[in-house]
Amino acid sequence: MSVKKQFIKAKPVCKVTFSFPAKTAQQVAVVGDFNNWDPSVGALSKLKNGTFKGVFDLDKNADYEFKYLVDGNYVNEPEADSYRWNAFAGNENSVVVV
Repeated sequence: MSVKKQFIKAKPVCKVTFSFPAKTAQQVAVVGDFNNWDPSVGALSKLKNGTFKGVFDLDKNADYEFKYLVDGNYVNEPEADSYRWNAFAGNENSVVVV
């Protein structure tokens, strides 16, 4: 699992790449504040090596709570910038800072 950031100088956005290795998974999505927790908007594409990957443009100078949705189960990013308690979820969410 990983989150990679590519800052764009000419635009107020950061290209954030989310990767999740899951060879046996059928569907993986990244859901969070930046896509209204909508799995259809955050669907990741499965690569030949079994990793799911997607790139999203996120506004700079902000932080976003997120999780991976792997075949219906929520999973945190172990390499997240931080974690934040979310009372709605009753659990911690991963946080990415851009």
